[in-house]
Amino acid sequence: MKLNLGCGYNKLEGYINVDSQPACTPDEVVDLEHFPWPYPDNSVDKILMTHVLEHLGADKQTFFGIIKELYRVCKPDATVHIIVPHPRHDTFIGDPTHVRIISPRVLSLFSKRLNRELSERGAANTALGLYLDVDFETVSTQTVIDHAWMVKLKVNGVLDAERANEAIESYNNVATEYRMVIRAVK
Repeated sequence: MKLNLGCGYNKLEGYINVDSQPACTPDEVVDLEHFPWPYPDNSVDKILMTHVLEHLGADKQTFFGIIKELYRVCKPDATVHIIVPHPRHDTFIGDPTHVRIISPRVLSLFSKRLNRELSERGAANTALGLYLDVDFETVSTQTVIDHAWMVKLKVNGVLDAERANEAIESYNNVATEYRMVIRAVK
């Protein structure tokens, strides 16, 4: 089973297209902030969440419930593909329905392996994977650069990664979004 959660009007062939809004005519109307979701344990191979997760879980317990439900429904090694706006871009800042920053660092807190490593080093990171009994490993992370900045940051036609990272850390509207893939470890 493959789920396209929060599909809106972007319905995909081969997926169960899920949204809380009946107006976009999803395959299934489901409010992802109410638990449990209507999918069996260990039943999903792949989940897409495109510009969805930043709209959910303003309350931390609700956000944690969403992460626990993602983990519950995922089969071992299932992947969750998450695309969210970069928190320092106007597309995030200017939308009052965005309630939570989602970043690679936030998602890394749900890795039991990383939780244990950081604990052994005495780091103060919150061990959410251990606390919530979920385990997601990051497979990949991509930071998408705004087109105008892409042009500025190219040297001889190639993106200068060092300059790009410096610009992302220093200015708003450099990075437009994060594209991340996490894998359920069971």
